[in-house]
Amino acid sequence: MRTIYKTIVKFRKIVILLCLIGVALAGFAYTMVKVDYDINDYLPENAPSSIAIDVMNEEFDGGIPNVRVMVKDVTIPEALEYKKKIGEVEGVKNITWLDDSVSIDVPISHLDTDTVETYYKDGNALFSVEVSDSKRVEAIDGIRTIVGEDNAIYGSAALTAYATTSTLDEITLIVIFAVSFIALILILTTESWFEPVVIMISLGAAIIINQGTNLIFGTISFVSNAAGGVLQMGVSLDYSVFLIHRFQECRKEKSNPAEAMVDALCKSTTSILSSGLTTVIGFAALCLMQFLLGRDLGLVLSKGVAISLLTTFILTPCLVVETYKIIDKTRHKPLFPELPGFGKFVRKTMIPFVIIFAILLVPAYLASNSNSYYYGAGHMFKDDVSIVKDEKDIEDVFGKKDTYVLLVPRGDKLSEQELSDEIKKLPEVSDVISYVDTVGIMIPESYLDEDTLSLLESDNYSRMVISVNADFEGDKTFKLVENIRMLTEKYYEDYHLAGQGVSTYDLMDTVTKDMVKVNFIAIGAVLMVLMLLTRKLILPFILVIAIEGAIWINLSITYFTGDRVYYIAYLIISSVQLGATVDYAILISDRYREFRETMSKSDALIKTISVCTISVMTSALVLSFVGFVMMMVSSNKLLGQLGQFLGVGTLCSLGVVLFALPGLLYLLDRLFVSKPKKVLPKS
Repeated sequence: MRTIYKTIVKFRKIVILLCLIGVALAGFAYTMVKVDYDINDYLPENAPSSIAIDVMNEEFDGGIPNVRVMVKDVTIPEALEYKKKIGEVEGVKNITWLDDSVSIDVPISHLDTDTVETYYKDGNALFSVEVSDSKRVEAIDGIRTIVGEDNAIYGSAALTAYATTSTLDEITLIVIFAVSFIALILILTTESWFEPVVIMISLGAAIIINQGTNLIFGTISFVSNAAGGVLQMGVSLDYSVFLIHRFQECRKEKSNPAEAMVDALCKSTTSILSSGLTTVIGFAALCLMQFLLGRDLGLVLSKGVAISLLTTFILTPCLVVETYKIIDKTRHKPLFPELPGFGKFVRKTMIPFVIIFAILLVPAYLASNSNSYYYGAGHMFKDDVSIVKDEKDIEDVFGKKDTYVLLVPRGDKLSEQELSDEIKKLPEVSDVISYVDTVGIMIPESYLDEDTLSLLESDNYSRMVISVNADFEGDKTFKLVENIRMLTEKYYEDYHLAGQGVSTYDLMDTVTKDMVKVNFIAIGAVLMVLMLLTRKLILPFILVIAIEGAIWINLSITYFTGDRVYYIAYLIISSVQLGATVDYAILISDRYREFRETMSKSDALIKTISVCTISVMTSALVLSFVGFVMMMVSSNKLLGQLGQFLGVGTLCSLGVVLFALPGLLYLLDRLFVSKPKKVLPKS
């Protein structure tokens, strides 16, 4: 490695130039990376609802209505005019209203009240609209222009369109806050005004390169796009900081800056790599989820940390050696207050903290696994945003609504009629549009024009459009999906059911299966890496238990406060917190073992806390701040809760590492510390 490092430092100007070119190319590539804001797109391809959508797209021109549009204070003729105008909007594939279910030539008073009030109630018309996935934003904007701000638009496509337009501005604001805070922390914790500039340049280059290289995936999720950069910033900041501190130590031994940097690289490689590898593994475990959003985020984050490691070993040393004169000229006294008595305080209080930690473990674990969850996108935005206000306006008049599409094999009209009759008996079902309901079992298909027939039947399937009074998710919705599937299976083996509630059901079924697998693999992989790096058996278990305990405490807070948890955020944070904060435990244990070579247990512990506290606090404060900024800025509650978990979880990990872990190391010292070479007298 020394030869490689010498080469890098020797040709530092060329390395910096190549990195600048790489950053420029990555910045250009980032503009071509597509972002997907629809969670349902990340269901596995073999999920029943995913298969249903694929079959429907092959068999029919029209798909599932994904937008509801309510126009207030209109007559039936006016509603029909609105329907015509909305149907002409670019991106609108299909629109359904009362006239598609019953004949409106008959006076409304003679029609079935429940059917009428599914579409028209108290002078308000509710249209079911299918919007093309590729034209969501344009279609929603077009519909809004027609109906105006006083009317309401809601549905999965409207949610996705809102997320698309709002998230970009929020990401920019999050990055501005995060960069400003990181710069402040670096100014406080470094001893040169220019060191933060070098660190930020190196960190910024890594983030831009990672974002640009996301082009290899073609499309990334909105979670990866929103959280990827700030998470990479938070977890990899300390790599460059640690290297620069080592460089300053080595300069005391060697006056030549290039030689001092090579020594610093050689001495810090193991520590930085161990921190980086455990983080990469924690993130990479997400790739094993069946839910493809996990794989997307895992690939983006693990690639980002790997790139941060490369820039730390390649770009940072070149920048430091090239600018060391400026760094020296801009030196100042430490601005962050020293904590001389903190190590002794921890030594005196560590046993009570270990006892408290041990007492909390079991209830925290049980509570963290007993939360109530949201699985889909139905409750994803804060109450004060326009899309949620539109949802409330529609629900106040028509209640909670969703539309399912059921495909059954074509041909057996009697079975279709019997199935339709049974589905209509379900209390949540308000209307069914199908061949047997709209045309009738006695009317031959030859009597219908091709356009009408193609909406109801394909070469292989008959289509039933089922209007339901149900939310996009929840126990009642999931029970309804199960009931419709159960009824259909009485008549058909081959059938397909799709809809927002159906997709959310499959999403719930998928992500809950992922939880145990992902956590088990992440913990196992981190343990294995720590065993290889420390060459100890017990120490890795101590470190992982400390961080897992912090994770359980973090995830138990929402249980005790009664807040619902977005399962995706819950699933992601378990791996992210483990990967991002186990570094703190590694640093504490490494320095403790180092000091134990020449010190007693008590002195080694006090020295470890005194030396490591600032480094650990710096990284933890940055990561927690990034999380809290995400929580406050994001109108998307999934991203906001992910930020909350990150902020609170990082502080939990910091607390456990500074107060409970030292006691665990002290009490279990004999299990992982070799006999000291020379123990100095106790201070």
